[in-house]
Amino acid sequence: MSCPICKKPSDKAYRPFCSRRCADVDLGRWLTGGYAIPAVSDEDEDPEDQGPDAPRRLN
Repeated sequence: MSCPICKKPSDKAYRPFCSRRCADVDLGRWLTGGYAIPAVSDEDEDPEDQGPDAPRRLN
């Protein structure tokens, strides 16, 4: 298995990374939102189309 950051062979001590540095780079990307999954906004949906059990927002 290769390191997902630099593609060098991984090290057992830092699996799946090759070093502490690459593990820290990955952690930094998570903490700064580098791996964020885009979301679709629900604001365009009409509350009437969601059914009677759907939670309602107060304006």
